[in-house]
Amino acid sequence: MSEFPLDPQMSKMLVVSPEFNCSNEILSISAMLSVPNCFLRPREAQKAADEAKARFGHIDGDHLTLLNVYHAYKQNNEDPSWCYDNFINQRALKAADNVRQQLVRIMARFNLKLCSTDFNSRDYYANIRKALLAGYFMQVAHLERTGHYLTVKDNQVVHLHPSNCLDHKPEWVIYNEYVLTSRNFIRTVTDIRGEWLIDIAPHYYDLSNFPPCEAKRVIERLYNKREREKQDAKNRK
Repeated sequence: MSEFPLDPQMSKMLVVSPEFNCSNEILSISAMLSVPNCFLRPREAQKAADEAKARFGHIDGDHLTLLNVYHAYKQNNEDPSWCYDNFINQRALKAADNVRQQLVRIMARFNLKLCSTDFNSRDYYANIRKALLAGYFMQVAHLERTGHYLTVKDNQVVHLHPSNCLDHKPEWVIYNEYVLTSRNFIRTVTDIRGEWLIDIAPHYYDLSNFPPCEAKRVIERLYNKREREKQDAKNRK
């Protein structure tokens, strides 16, 4: 992890991505997260810019939206006029491409496999979201019954940043940035599943060192459900 010129969460995500069979996609997302915002929103064309951004939007959140942008950029042969028409910052995409090439070289040096799940597989996006969680398991927020999010463990009330592309409020999200303005926002968010927390980061989601909160009760139920499933499987054998 220390060989990557990235923060520890992103390095971890890259190192474990071959286990989830999605290192190519995680490389692209890491590169996109390492450069300035790729979406342009000029004052005189805000509506058109928002519509263009929505075309790249992914139902599961912002990380996969960034992946869509990168794929579209490459499929359109890095064409500057395509970037202009879609309100995409070409310099940011060019920089992301350079970052990605640098990260690929580091992966190759440590024999980390470059791989992808078949795009038509229903696990394609799930695997990417699991790899994201494997790196950012400490940056998780849970939707409370009151309608706001609480960061897991430190119980900070946060709101989804207005720039997010989700059209719903998932029960669990990972986030890339915590933004302090007049309100606490989490930015660049992706929908994850609660049961993945106890599969991917059981050391962190150990109930014995969890503060009392709604998320703890939910995780407790997930652990109990998992135990029942194990017991049922044993009984069937």
